[in-house]
Amino acid sequence: MSFLMAFVVGGLICVVGQLLMDLTNYKVTPAHILVGFVTGGAILSALGLYQPLVELAGAGALVPLTGFGHILAQGAIRGVEKDGLFGVFAGGLEAAAAGITAAVVFGYFFAIVFKPKG
Repeated sequence: MSFLMAFVVGGLICVVGQLLMDLTNYKVTPAHILVGFVTGGAILSALGLYQPLVELAGAGALVPLTGFGHILAQGAIRGVEKDGLFGVFAGGLEAAAAGITAAVVFGYFFAIVFKPKG
């Protein structure tokens, strides 16, 4: 059942982004979607509304861009509790460091192994 919920929730998040682009005749670009989803995930997380979605869907809520915003917001909240005002900046990066590092390392690896088209 957890796989089904991850698929449904993750799919619905992606459908929202695609509908935003299609219904605005691509005036809402993928860059707009990226910024909007990360910001939306952070806002929903700060309001305590995103965590129940994560508990319901697991990776279906964490893998899309909204999940990245959620991780940044939760890291910032924990950082403030731990380090005060400086934690706002350090906490989000600390929480997302593993994912960012993985993206850079795998991107570099695949760029070396496969010939990028440019």
